[in-house]
Amino acid sequence: MDSGGVVFGGYRELLFGVAYRVLGRVTDAEDVVQEAWLRWSRADGVDDPEGFLVTVTTRLAIDRLRRIQARREAYVGEWLPEPVMTSEDVAEDVVRAESVSLALLVVLESLSPLERAVFVLRDVFSFSYAEIAAALEKTEPAVRQVAARARAHVRERRPRFEVDPRVWRQVNDQFIGACLNGGVEGLMELLAPDVRLIADSGGNAVAPRRMLVGADRVAPFVLKIMQFGTSFLRSVDVGPDAHIEYRLVYANGGPAIQAVADGRPFVHFQVQVTDGKVSACYLIVNPEKFSGVMSQNGWVLRP
Repeated sequence: MDSGGVVFGGYRELLFGVAYRVLGRVTDAEDVVQEAWLRWSRADGVDDPEGFLVTVTTRLAIDRLRRIQARREAYVGEWLPEPVMTSEDVAEDVVRAESVSLALLVVLESLSPLERAVFVLRDVFSFSYAEIAAALEKTEPAVRQVAARARAHVRERRPRFEVDPRVWRQVNDQFIGACLNGGVEGLMELLAPDVRLIADSGGNAVAPRRMLVGADRVAPFVLKIMQFGTSFLRSVDVGPDAHIEYRLVYANGGPAIQAVADGRPFVHFQVQVTDGKVSACYLIVNPEKFSGVMSQNGWVLRP
């Protein structure tokens, strides 16, 4: 690898982290990073590699997000981000773990592309207002206004997040145990009364197209998937002879369960923990959301 490739490789994870948080899709983030590499390979005499690469990546991500948002208006049912694998250590960094959580990424969907990019660069990666202004060709006062507006919007809609990783893991372990071995009563004890279940099928698989709210509605559905899910799972684009198994993985800053058929993930299930209770469940069964998961051996986000 030449010196340019070595330099780019040192920033690759940062660039993917920025692009993924702006876009919410692994495949699109990979495309943005690849385009950034092409532009980097054609550039001459770059004095500030990080500034150049973050600028290019952010601008490309904003442009792509504008195109994606136009397509999402016709999306069938609820929309969730594409899951991304994260290291187990990321849970120890609460800020960084929350920044890739499905809950926060859903909130970021309600921001404009510019607001989302500014929020990611400032509140997640701590770039200065001056650096962000230069990257986006805005004045520093304008960037401060955008950041304040985005931060207020996120603060208003941000779900409460369990800050103690030990509690988070304990509840997740209990939840998985209740799903696989317990009954409705055991699961109900772990669910907040107003727990929400959001399922993303894109109209391509069997799943609720509207949010389920309340422990009495969520618990039976979760058990149907986790305990009696073979027939349900086989209706989600899986052949009748496929070998199905469940795997515990780390994704989007925390533990998650994936159903895998012959080594191919096709169901992603993850929970949000608040005050020691499961406050939200996220179910992804849209086959289009797993192309990125299959290619993530090189894209494990770390703190």
